[in-house]
Amino acid sequence: MQNFVYYAPTEVIFGKDAEAQTAAAVSRWNGSRVLIVYGGGSVRRSGLLQRIQSELDAADIAWTEIGGVQPNPRLSLAEEGVKQALDFKADFILAVGGGSVIDTAKGIAHGTANPDTKLWDIWTEQAPLTKSLPVGVVLTIPAAGSEMSDSAVLTNEEIGRKAGINTPFNRVKFAIMNPELTYTLPRYQVTCGIVDIMMHTLDRYFTHTKGNEMTDEIAAALLRTVIRNGRKALENQQDYDAMSELMWCSSLSHNGLTGLGAVTDFGPHKIGHELSAKYDVAHGASLSAVWESWAKYVCPEEPERFAKYARDVWGVEETDTEAAARLGIEKTVDYFRSIGMPVRIPALSCGRQDEAGLADLASRCSYGRTRTIGTFRVLGYDDILAIYQLANNEE
Repeated sequence: MQNFVYYAPTEVIFGKDAEAQTAAAVSRWNGSRVLIVYGGGSVRRSGLLQRIQSELDAADIAWTEIGGVQPNPRLSLAEEGVKQALDFKADFILAVGGGSVIDTAKGIAHGTANPDTKLWDIWTEQAPLTKSLPVGVVLTIPAAGSEMSDSAVLTNEEIGRKAGINTPFNRVKFAIMNPELTYTLPRYQVTCGIVDIMMHTLDRYFTHTKGNEMTDEIAAALLRTVIRNGRKALENQQDYDAMSELMWCSSLSHNGLTGLGAVTDFGPHKIGHELSAKYDVAHGASLSAVWESWAKYVCPEEPERFAKYARDVWGVEETDTEAAARLGIEKTVDYFRSIGMPVRIPALSCGRQDEAGLADLASRCSYGRTRTIGTFRVLGYDDILAIYQLANNEE
Protein backbone atom coordinates (compact mmCIF):
# COMPACT_ATOMS: atom_id res chain seq x y z
CA MET A 1 0.00 0.00 0.00
CA GLN A 2 1.20 3.50 -0.84
CA ASN A 3 1.67 6.31 1.69
CA PHE A 4 -1.35 8.44 2.53
CA VAL A 5 -2.80 10.86 5.07
CA TYR A 6 -6.47 10.30 5.87
CA TYR A 7 -8.21 13.24 7.51
CA ALA A 8 -11.99 13.07 7.90
CA PRO A 9 -12.88 15.00 11.06
CA THR A 10 -16.60 15.48 10.38
CA GLU A 11 -18.98 14.12 13.00
CA VAL A 12 -21.77 12.12 11.32
CA ILE A 13 -25.19 11.90 12.97
CA PHE A 14 -27.14 9.37 10.90
CA GLY A 15 -30.66 7.96 11.03
CA LYS A 16 -34.33 8.66 11.46
CA ASP A 17 -35.14 11.98 13.16
CA ALA A 18 -31.43 12.83 13.27
CA GLU A 19 -32.24 16.47 12.49
CA ALA A 20 -33.65 16.77 16.03
CA GLN A 21 -30.03 16.91 17.20
CA THR A 22 -29.17 20.02 15.16
CA ALA A 23 -29.23 22.56 17.99
CA ALA A 24 -27.18 20.32 20.27
CA ALA A 25 -24.59 19.85 17.54
CA VAL A 26 -24.36 23.61 16.94
CA SER A 27 -23.94 24.18 20.67
CA ARG A 28 -21.03 21.74 20.83
CA TRP A 29 -19.20 24.10 18.48
CA ASN A 30 -20.15 27.15 20.55
CA GLY A 31 -22.52 28.46 17.91
CA SER A 32 -24.66 31.27 19.32
CA ARG A 33 -25.56 33.27 16.20
CA VAL A 34 -26.33 31.07 13.19
CA LEU A 35 -26.80 31.91 9.52
CA ILE A 36 -28.98 29.20 7.96
CA VAL A 37 -28.33 28.63 4.25
CA TYR A 38 -30.84 26.80 2.05
CA GLY A 39 -31.99 26.51 -1.53
CA GLY A 40 -35.54 26.60 -2.85
CA GLY A 41 -38.80 26.29 -1.01
CA SER A 42 -38.76 22.53 -0.49
CA VAL A 43 -37.14 22.65 2.95
CA ARG A 44 -39.75 25.20 3.98
CA ARG A 45 -42.71 23.35 2.43
CA SER A 46 -41.64 20.11 4.12
CA GLY A 47 -41.47 21.84 7.50
CA LEU A 48 -37.79 20.92 7.95
CA LEU A 49 -36.58 24.50 8.08
CA GLN A 50 -39.19 25.48 10.66
CA ARG A 51 -38.33 22.45 12.82
CA ILE A 52 -34.66 23.37 12.83
CA GLN A 53 -35.43 27.01 13.60
CA SER A 54 -37.68 25.95 16.50
CA GLU A 55 -34.89 23.77 17.90
CA LEU A 56 -32.47 26.69 17.74
CA ASP A 57 -35.01 28.93 19.45
CA ALA A 58 -35.48 26.37 22.21
CA ALA A 59 -31.71 26.29 22.75
CA ASP A 60 -31.53 30.12 22.87
CA ILE A 61 -29.45 30.20 19.68
CA ALA A 62 -30.10 33.27 17.55
CA TRP A 63 -30.49 32.70 13.82
CA THR A 64 -31.14 34.38 10.51
CA GLU A 65 -31.47 32.82 7.08
CA ILE A 66 -30.57 33.18 3.43
CA GLY A 67 -32.28 31.11 0.74
CA GLY A 68 -32.20 30.97 -3.03
CA VAL A 69 -29.18 28.74 -3.61
CA GLN A 70 -29.34 27.23 -7.09
CA PRO A 71 -27.68 24.21 -8.68
CA ASN A 72 -24.19 25.20 -9.86
CA PRO A 73 -24.09 27.62 -6.89
CA ARG A 74 -23.36 31.26 -7.65
CA LEU A 75 -20.56 33.35 -6.27
CA SER A 76 -22.90 36.34 -6.04
CA LEU A 77 -25.22 34.60 -3.56
CA ALA A 78 -22.27 33.52 -1.44
CA GLU A 79 -21.07 37.13 -1.41
CA GLU A 80 -24.55 38.26 -0.38
CA GLY A 81 -24.44 35.68 2.40
CA VAL A 82 -21.10 37.04 3.60
CA LYS A 83 -22.61 40.53 3.95
CA GLN A 84 -25.60 39.13 5.81
CA ALA A 85 -23.42 37.04 8.13
CA LEU A 86 -21.22 40.04 8.95
CA ASP A 87 -24.25 42.26 9.65
CA PHE A 88 -25.73 39.58 11.90
CA LYS A 89 -22.36 38.86 13.55
CA ALA A 90 -22.81 35.18 12.79
CA ASP A 91 -20.39 32.75 14.42
CA PHE A 92 -21.72 29.57 12.79
CA ILE A 93 -23.01 28.71 9.29
CA LEU A 94 -25.64 25.97 8.98
CA ALA A 95 -26.37 24.44 5.55
CA VAL A 96 -29.76 22.77 5.10
CA GLY A 97 -29.80 21.07 1.72
CA GLY A 98 -27.49 19.33 -0.75
CA GLY A 99 -24.13 19.98 -2.33
CA SER A 100 -24.89 23.40 -3.80
CA VAL A 101 -26.17 24.66 -0.45
CA ILE A 102 -23.20 23.19 1.40
CA ASP A 103 -20.66 24.68 -1.01
CA THR A 104 -22.35 28.07 -0.71
CA ALA A 105 -22.23 27.79 3.08
CA LYS A 106 -18.51 26.99 2.93
CA GLY A 107 -17.97 30.05 0.75
CA ILE A 108 -19.91 32.23 3.17
CA ALA A 109 -17.88 30.88 6.09
CA HIS A 110 -14.58 31.64 4.36
CA GLY A 111 -15.67 35.11 3.27
CA THR A 112 -17.08 36.05 6.67
CA ALA A 113 -13.88 35.08 8.44
CA ASN A 114 -11.86 37.11 5.91
CA PRO A 115 -14.00 40.21 5.28
CA ASP A 116 -11.17 42.25 3.76
CA THR A 117 -10.46 39.68 1.04
CA LYS A 118 -12.53 39.12 -2.09
CA LEU A 119 -14.15 35.72 -2.00
CA TRP A 120 -13.21 34.94 -5.60
CA ASP A 121 -9.57 35.68 -4.78
CA ILE A 122 -9.80 33.08 -2.03
CA TRP A 123 -11.56 30.67 -4.37
CA THR A 124 -8.93 30.97 -7.10
CA GLU A 125 -6.09 30.87 -4.57
CA GLN A 126 -4.99 34.41 -5.33
CA ALA A 127 -5.29 35.07 -1.60
CA PRO A 128 -4.42 32.62 1.19
CA LEU A 129 -7.15 31.05 3.31
CA THR A 130 -5.95 30.78 6.89
CA LYS A 131 -9.22 30.82 8.84
CA SER A 132 -12.94 30.24 8.46
CA LEU A 133 -16.14 29.97 10.47
CA PRO A 134 -17.45 26.57 11.55
CA VAL A 135 -20.04 24.99 9.24
CA GLY A 136 -22.62 22.31 10.00
CA VAL A 137 -24.90 20.43 7.60
CA VAL A 138 -28.38 18.97 7.60
CA LEU A 139 -28.22 16.90 4.41
CA THR A 140 -31.27 16.47 2.17
CA ILE A 141 -29.74 15.23 -1.10
CA PRO A 142 -27.41 12.21 -1.50
CA ALA A 143 -25.10 13.36 -4.29
CA ALA A 144 -22.15 15.71 -3.99
CA GLY A 145 -20.52 14.36 -0.83
CA SER A 146 -19.66 17.92 0.17
CA GLU A 147 -20.82 17.14 3.69
CA MET A 148 -17.57 15.23 4.31
CA SER A 149 -15.21 16.52 1.62
CA ASP A 150 -12.45 19.09 1.64
CA SER A 151 -13.74 20.63 -1.59
CA ALA A 152 -16.30 23.22 -2.66
CA VAL A 153 -17.29 24.64 -6.04
CA LEU A 154 -18.77 28.01 -6.99
CA THR A 155 -19.65 29.55 -10.35
CA ASN A 156 -18.63 33.14 -11.06
CA GLU A 157 -21.54 34.04 -13.31
CA GLU A 158 -19.98 37.34 -14.37
CA ILE A 159 -17.13 35.60 -16.17
CA GLY A 160 -18.80 32.22 -16.75
CA ARG A 161 -16.19 30.27 -14.82
CA LYS A 162 -16.77 27.40 -12.41
CA ALA A 163 -13.95 26.77 -9.94
CA GLY A 164 -13.30 24.57 -6.96
CA ILE A 165 -11.13 24.95 -3.89
CA ASN A 166 -9.68 22.15 -1.78
CA THR A 167 -8.71 23.02 1.77
CA PRO A 168 -9.03 21.52 5.27
CA PHE A 169 -11.21 24.55 6.07
CA ASN A 170 -13.89 22.99 3.84
CA ARG A 171 -14.33 20.12 6.30
CA VAL A 172 -17.63 20.73 8.07
CA LYS A 173 -17.95 20.15 11.81
CA PHE A 174 -20.96 17.85 11.65
CA ALA A 175 -23.25 16.29 9.07
CA ILE A 176 -26.76 15.27 10.05
CA MET A 177 -28.21 12.65 7.72
CA ASN A 178 -31.80 11.41 7.86
CA PRO A 179 -32.56 9.39 4.71
CA GLU A 180 -36.27 10.16 5.15
CA LEU A 181 -35.51 13.76 4.13
CA THR A 182 -34.80 12.48 0.59
CA TYR A 183 -38.24 10.97 0.00
CA THR A 184 -39.72 14.00 -1.75
CA LEU A 185 -36.77 14.84 -4.01
CA PRO A 186 -37.51 15.14 -7.73
CA ARG A 187 -36.48 11.96 -9.55
CA TYR A 188 -33.95 13.88 -11.66
CA GLN A 189 -32.14 15.09 -8.55
CA VAL A 190 -31.84 11.50 -7.38
CA THR A 191 -30.48 10.28 -10.73
CA CYS A 192 -28.03 13.19 -10.99
CA GLY A 193 -26.92 12.33 -7.47
CA ILE A 194 -26.33 8.69 -8.37
CA VAL A 195 -24.04 9.75 -11.21
CA ASP A 196 -22.16 12.24 -9.03
CA ILE A 197 -21.55 9.62 -6.33
CA MET A 198 -20.23 7.17 -8.90
CA MET A 199 -18.03 9.79 -10.54
CA HIS A 200 -16.43 10.87 -7.29
CA THR A 201 -15.29 7.28 -6.89
CA LEU A 202 -14.43 6.62 -10.56
CA ASP A 203 -12.29 9.77 -10.72
CA ARG A 204 -10.22 8.24 -7.92
CA TYR A 205 -10.39 4.63 -9.14
CA PHE A 206 -8.88 5.26 -12.56
CA THR A 207 -5.27 5.66 -11.55
CA HIS A 208 -1.97 4.08 -12.48
CA THR A 209 -1.03 3.74 -8.80
CA LYS A 210 -0.48 0.10 -7.84
CA GLY A 211 -0.56 -1.74 -4.54
CA ASN A 212 -3.67 -0.25 -2.90
CA GLU A 213 -5.77 -3.40 -2.67
CA MET A 214 -7.96 -2.27 0.23
CA THR A 215 -8.64 1.10 -1.40
CA ASP A 216 -9.63 -0.64 -4.63
CA GLU A 217 -11.92 -3.03 -2.78
CA ILE A 218 -13.66 -0.20 -0.94
CA ALA A 219 -14.17 1.70 -4.19
CA ALA A 220 -15.57 -1.33 -6.04
CA ALA A 221 -17.92 -2.20 -3.17
CA LEU A 222 -19.17 1.38 -3.00
CA LEU A 223 -19.87 1.42 -6.74
CA ARG A 224 -21.74 -1.90 -6.61
CA THR A 225 -23.79 -0.60 -3.68
CA VAL A 226 -24.74 2.60 -5.52
CA ILE A 227 -25.65 0.74 -8.71
CA ARG A 228 -27.84 -1.75 -6.87
CA ASN A 229 -29.55 0.67 -4.52
CA GLY A 230 -29.90 3.35 -7.17
CA ARG A 231 -32.22 1.00 -9.04
CA LYS A 232 -34.17 0.23 -5.86
CA ALA A 233 -34.51 3.89 -4.93
CA LEU A 234 -35.90 4.79 -8.34
CA GLU A 235 -38.46 1.99 -8.07
CA ASN A 236 -39.55 3.24 -4.65
CA GLN A 237 -38.10 6.52 -3.45
CA GLN A 238 -39.47 5.86 0.04
CA ASP A 239 -37.35 2.72 0.39
CA TYR A 240 -35.51 3.74 3.56
CA ASP A 241 -32.77 1.16 3.20
CA ALA A 242 -32.01 2.09 -0.42
CA MET A 243 -31.93 5.82 0.29
CA SER A 244 -29.80 5.15 3.38
CA GLU A 245 -27.19 3.37 1.30
CA LEU A 246 -27.13 6.16 -1.30
CA MET A 247 -26.79 8.82 1.39
CA TRP A 248 -23.86 7.10 3.10
CA CYS A 249 -22.19 6.24 -0.21
CA SER A 250 -22.43 9.91 -1.15
CA SER A 251 -20.36 10.83 1.89
CA LEU A 252 -17.80 8.04 1.55
CA SER A 253 -17.32 8.66 -2.17
CA HIS A 254 -15.91 12.14 -1.60
CA ASN A 255 -14.24 12.08 1.80
CA GLY A 256 -11.01 10.64 0.41
CA LEU A 257 -11.57 7.02 1.45
CA THR A 258 -11.97 5.62 -2.09
CA GLY A 259 -8.67 7.06 -3.31
CA LEU A 260 -6.27 6.60 -0.41
CA GLY A 261 -2.67 6.31 -1.52
CA ALA A 262 -3.51 6.90 -5.18
CA VAL A 263 -2.90 9.70 -7.66
CA THR A 264 -6.42 10.80 -8.59
CA ASP A 265 -7.67 11.95 -12.00
CA PHE A 266 -10.85 14.10 -11.97
CA GLY A 267 -10.59 14.82 -15.70
CA PRO A 268 -14.29 14.07 -16.34
CA HIS A 269 -15.26 16.49 -13.57
CA LYS A 270 -13.21 19.29 -15.09
CA ILE A 271 -14.60 18.59 -18.57
CA GLY A 272 -18.15 18.49 -17.21
CA HIS A 273 -17.66 21.66 -15.17
CA GLU A 274 -17.33 23.74 -18.33
CA LEU A 275 -20.71 22.57 -19.60
CA SER A 276 -22.25 23.49 -16.25
CA ALA A 277 -20.51 26.86 -16.12
CA LYS A 278 -21.42 27.88 -19.67
CA TYR A 279 -24.89 26.38 -20.01
CA ASP A 280 -26.01 25.82 -16.39
CA VAL A 281 -26.73 22.15 -17.03
CA ALA A 282 -27.06 19.90 -13.98
CA HIS A 283 -23.69 18.77 -12.64
CA GLY A 284 -24.53 15.05 -12.67
CA ALA A 285 -25.87 15.29 -16.21
CA SER A 286 -22.71 17.01 -17.44
CA LEU A 287 -20.68 14.11 -16.06
CA SER A 288 -22.74 11.30 -17.57
CA ALA A 289 -22.74 13.15 -20.90
CA VAL A 290 -18.93 13.12 -21.21
CA TRP A 291 -17.80 10.04 -19.28
CA GLU A 292 -18.06 7.49 -22.10
CA SER A 293 -16.03 9.69 -24.45
CA TRP A 294 -13.40 10.32 -21.79
CA ALA A 295 -13.21 6.61 -20.92
CA LYS A 296 -12.78 5.48 -24.52
CA TYR A 297 -10.16 8.17 -25.12
CA VAL A 298 -7.98 7.31 -22.11
CA CYS A 299 -8.57 3.54 -21.88
CA PRO A 300 -5.63 2.64 -24.18
CA GLU A 301 -3.27 4.08 -21.55
CA GLU A 302 -3.99 1.06 -19.32
CA PRO A 303 -6.84 -1.19 -20.49
CA GLU A 304 -5.98 -3.57 -17.66
CA ARG A 305 -7.39 -1.05 -15.16
CA PHE A 306 -10.64 -0.75 -17.07
CA ALA A 307 -10.84 -4.54 -17.32
CA LYS A 308 -10.38 -4.84 -13.56
CA TYR A 309 -13.19 -2.30 -13.11
CA ALA A 310 -15.44 -4.31 -15.43
CA ARG A 311 -14.82 -7.54 -13.56
CA ASP A 312 -14.90 -6.20 -9.99
CA VAL A 313 -17.86 -3.83 -10.37
CA TRP A 314 -19.98 -5.26 -13.18
CA GLY A 315 -19.14 -8.97 -12.89
CA VAL A 316 -17.78 -9.18 -16.43
CA GLU A 317 -16.28 -12.64 -17.09
CA GLU A 318 -14.56 -11.87 -20.38
CA THR A 319 -10.93 -13.00 -20.21
CA ASP A 320 -9.58 -10.79 -22.99
CA THR A 321 -8.34 -7.55 -21.44
CA GLU A 322 -9.41 -5.10 -24.12
CA ALA A 323 -12.79 -6.75 -24.62
CA ALA A 324 -13.43 -6.71 -20.87
CA ALA A 325 -12.45 -3.03 -20.71
CA ARG A 326 -14.92 -2.19 -23.48
CA LEU A 327 -17.68 -4.11 -21.70
CA GLY A 328 -17.06 -2.21 -18.47
CA ILE A 329 -17.47 1.10 -20.29
CA GLU A 330 -20.58 -0.14 -22.10
CA LYS A 331 -22.22 -1.40 -18.92
CA THR A 332 -21.59 1.93 -17.16
CA VAL A 333 -23.15 3.87 -20.03
CA ASP A 334 -26.09 1.43 -20.22
CA TYR A 335 -26.69 2.00 -16.51
CA PHE A 336 -26.73 5.76 -16.99
CA ARG A 337 -29.27 5.33 -19.78
CA SER A 338 -31.38 2.99 -17.66
CA ILE A 339 -31.82 5.64 -14.96
CA GLY A 340 -32.67 8.32 -17.52
CA MET A 341 -29.37 10.20 -17.62
CA PRO A 342 -27.89 11.72 -20.79
CA VAL A 343 -24.76 10.07 -22.18
CA ARG A 344 -23.93 12.58 -24.92
CA ILE A 345 -23.89 16.39 -25.14
CA PRO A 346 -26.82 16.60 -27.62
CA ALA A 347 -29.07 15.09 -24.92
CA LEU A 348 -28.29 17.98 -22.56
CA SER A 349 -30.44 21.12 -22.46
CA CYS A 350 -27.71 23.01 -24.35
CA GLY A 351 -28.03 20.67 -27.32
CA ARG A 352 -25.46 19.70 -29.92
CA GLN A 353 -22.57 22.15 -30.21
CA ASP A 354 -20.93 23.56 -33.33
CA GLU A 355 -17.16 23.39 -33.72
CA ALA A 356 -16.68 26.91 -32.40
CA GLY A 357 -18.66 26.03 -29.28
CA LEU A 358 -16.58 22.91 -28.67
CA ALA A 359 -13.37 24.87 -29.14
CA ASP A 360 -14.58 27.43 -26.63
CA LEU A 361 -15.34 24.70 -24.08
CA ALA A 362 -11.88 23.17 -24.57
CA SER A 363 -10.26 26.57 -24.23
CA ARG A 364 -12.15 27.25 -21.01
CA CYS A 365 -11.24 23.83 -19.62
CA SER A 366 -7.56 24.28 -20.44
CA TYR A 367 -7.53 27.90 -19.19
CA GLY A 368 -6.75 29.19 -22.66
CA ARG A 369 -4.36 26.30 -23.39
CA THR A 370 -2.28 27.04 -20.30
CA ARG A 371 -3.07 23.96 -18.20
CA THR A 372 -3.51 20.24 -18.52
CA ILE A 373 -6.03 18.10 -16.65
CA GLY A 374 -6.18 14.50 -15.53
CA THR A 375 -3.52 11.95 -14.65
CA PHE A 376 -4.68 8.61 -16.09
CA ARG A 377 -3.87 10.34 -19.33
CA VAL A 378 -2.69 13.92 -19.10
CA LEU A 379 -5.02 15.95 -21.31
CA GLY A 380 -4.14 19.20 -23.03
CA TYR A 381 -6.31 21.42 -25.20
CA ASP A 382 -6.28 19.10 -28.23
CA ASP A 383 -7.18 16.07 -26.11
CA ILE A 384 -9.99 17.89 -24.32
CA LEU A 385 -11.36 19.11 -27.65
CA ALA A 386 -11.28 15.56 -29.02
CA ILE A 387 -13.27 14.30 -26.01
CA TYR A 388 -15.86 17.05 -26.44
CA GLN A 389 -16.10 16.14 -30.14
CA LEU A 390 -16.69 12.48 -29.32
CA ALA A 391 -19.33 13.40 -26.75
CA ASN A 392 -21.00 15.75 -29.24
CA ASN A 393 -22.00 12.91 -31.56
CA GLU A 394 -25.60 11.77 -31.57
CA GLU A 395 -26.17 8.30 -30.14
